[in-house]
Formats: sequence, structure tokens, C-alpha cells
Amino acid sequence: MNKLDQSRRETLKMLGFGSSAGVLGLFGGPSTAEAREQQGTPRYAVGLAPVKIKSVKAIATAPQGSNLIVVKVETTEPGLYGLGCATFTQRAAAVVVAINTYLNEFCVGKDVDQIEDMWQGAYVSSYWRNGPVLNNALSGLDQALWDIKGKRANMPVYQLLGGKVRFAIPCYTHAGGNTPEAAADSVKKFMAEGFKYIRIQQGGYGAVGATADQPDFKVANFGGPTDNYMNERLYLKSVPKMFEVVRKECGDEIELLHDIHERVQPIDAINMIKKVEEYRPFFIEDPFSPENMKWFAQLRQATSVPIAMGELFNNINEFKEPMVNQWFDFIRIHVSQIGGITPAMKVARLGEWFNIRTAWHGPGDVSPVGHAAHAHIDLAVWNFGIQEAVQFSDKMKEVFSGCPTMNKGYMSVNEVPGLGVDINEKEAAKYPIGTKSNWQVRKMDGTLIRP
Repeated sequence: MNKLDQSRRETLKMLGFGSSAGVLGLFGGPSTAEAREQQGTPRYAVGLAPVKIKSVKAIATAPQGSNLIVVKVETTEPGLYGLGCATFTQRAAAVVVAINTYLNEFCVGKDVDQIEDMWQGAYVSSYWRNGPVLNNALSGLDQALWDIKGKRANMPVYQLLGGKVRFAIPCYTHAGGNTPEAAADSVKKFMAEGFKYIRIQQGGYGAVGATADQPDFKVANFGGPTDNYMNERLYLKSVPKMFEVVRKECGDEIELLHDIHERVQPIDAINMIKKVEEYRPFFIEDPFSPENMKWFAQLRQATSVPIAMGELFNNINEFKEPMVNQWFDFIRIHVSQIGGITPAMKVARLGEWFNIRTAWHGPGDVSPVGHAAHAHIDLAVWNFGIQEAVQFSDKMKEVFSGCPTMNKGYMSVNEVPGLGVDINEKEAAKYPIGTKSNWQVRKMDGTLIRP
């Protein structure tokens, strides 16, 4: 036996038989490619055959009262389709037209796997950058493509985003009443159900409905018959008192949140937030409207209360400057509005660099598909903060199967490939959408208040 043969034998002994193909290649035996051909190509190396988009359509339904729009992307692979949430409940009919007329034409024939390329193309295809109608349509498309990718990979979407970093998703729910004591009683009820995070409101947003006072604009027959009235002074005075009572009756362990909903002047919001600081809010939401972003710098100098912002942002770029300047602590994105999972993940990753956490907007006018999209991201991002809880009616569950579930304040997803939610189109058709929405809130003299 010559030295070369002896060396080869010793090397094979050390590396084991499983590596023999590669070693033989080094010493003049079969190459790695030849060995692979002899053994058969591993399944993971084969890849998936291309699948094209066959059609894109909108499904409109309102089983729980709010208008919901779902995008359905059908493919050239029989039985394979994806669902995404495109709900813009106040202008739902316009989104339906955008999807069925423009998005379908844009998408047909494209490769379902090219999500980033399709997102970028749809974003600029109308030349002028996205508005709320087109952005919701784009969000539905994006989520549907992720749903398809998960089904093709035979994995839940959260696995494609990096896998779980928590066993389930902590959520906050909504408590309130027309008095501080009633709000405290509501908090106690949800604490008994296992919730550790609770948002508290006295009346509706801005204490709307908390007073029976007849505003002057109503007496003067100004505005619409369903317009609401907000007493700004009453609201600004009531919130610190509400926090005081709830803290006293419910203890210091429960995390308390509150939503200003941009309904007061910036300087008034700052002063009110300073007054609730001693009650340690988990966060105060939407202190300023998107038109008043520069006020965040002053707010940061005035108080250490954590701030959540962003549900009214329409363009992904609106998050950049506030996050780089660390003007707020929680990314309050409406995922079905910002463009879907693809841009939401980008903003979430940016937040990690600046210690800013996620708090996706999850109201009742988001479809179960949209809530599932939130949940899959929540499971995968390290800088998760909190998620808005949701409860689905029996009618909603008849339309949508596989909805996310709630248990003791935690949300969980349906552990199947994709987003895990399906839709019964026949049941959905039983609940047609409408075109009316009422966000009109006025001051005593009838001046409109911006949400």
C-alpha cells in the first residue's frame, strides 16, 4: 500500500462513510455532483415549480356590522389560493373596485413567490404613491401572497418570518364606563378573565357619551343629526381622575393603557399626560394627529410616559423620522393599511435598532385574516410590545374558519400552513357591506374635531 492509499483510508476512517463522496472528490474519486446524481437529488434541493397568479378578487362582507374586505388570490395550481385583509371600512366599496379592476389586471400571470417585487411594483404602478384605498388593496394582496407562500412551504407564516420567540401573544382589551368607578369595575371583570393589560376609557373616545349635556350646535340645528359632541375640558379633567380611581381599586400590577385618539390640542395633551405619569401608564396612544408630528419632541421633554403612535400613518416612510428620533415607544401600525406583512416587518426590524416595540392596531373593523397576519408577525419579532385583543361573533366564525383564539389574555394562531384562516364565500354573501360611516365629532360651537 503506497502512502497515498494509506492517507485516503485514514481520512475516510476519521470522517465516516457519510462524507465519503466529498472526500473521494478531493482524492480523484467521484465529484460531489456525480455522487449527488448517483444518490438522487435531495428533496430540499429540488425547489418548488413556479406557480402563477390566475386571478385576484375582493370578497366583501359585514357579519359583525363593520365592513370587511378580503383579497383572494387564486393560482394556476388547482386548489391553491391565498387570503389577505384589505379592509378600509369607511370606504370599503372603493377598495373593492381597486382590487377587482386594477389589482387583478396588474397581478395576473405573475409568479406568486415574488412578493417583494410585486409589492414594489404595485406601490408605484399608479405613479402617485399610495393613498388609503390603494394601500388597503396592496395590503390584501401582500398578505394573500404570504398565505400562499406558507401553504407552499407547508409552514405557518410565522415560521417563514423566523419562527416563534414567544409561546403566545399577550393582548390588551378594552374597559370603560361613564364614571371612573364604572371603568374600575370593568377592569376588574377583565382581570378575572386573565388579562394583564387593559385600556381604559371613560365614555367613548374623548369621553364622548359620558355627559348628557345638550351642545349649543345641536340647539342651533347645526351639523348632522348623528354628529357626536365632545366636551374637551370635561375629558381632560376626567382622565387623570379615572387613572387614580382604577389604580386605587385595581392595584399596581395591572398594566393600564389609554387612547387620546388625537382629539385635543397638542399642548392640552401634553399637560394631561404629565398628570397621569404618577399612575404609570403602559402607554398613552395617539396624543397628536399626523398633522402635528413635531409636537412629539416637546412631549418627550415634558414626560417619561410611554407613547404609542402610527395607526393613521398611510405610508411606510412616515415611520422613519419619528423612530430614528425615538419620539414614541410603540409602533402603532394598522397592518392592513400600511401595505401588509412585507412593510410591517421592515418597520418592526427598524424598531429593534431604536428599542421601539410593536403594538399593531387590531380593532373590530379588521377581518380575521388581518388579525391572523398581526399574530404571525407578533410571534416572530423580538421587539414585540403588545397586541390589541379581538373577539369574534358566531356569525363571524361562520364566515371565517380558523380565526385566532383568545385564552387568559393571550392570542394564538391556527397552527396550519399559511395564515390559517379560510373564508366561506357563500356565508360571506349573506352579510352585504354598506357605505355609511360616522366619525363626526364636534365642539360646543359645532367645530369638527379631527381623529
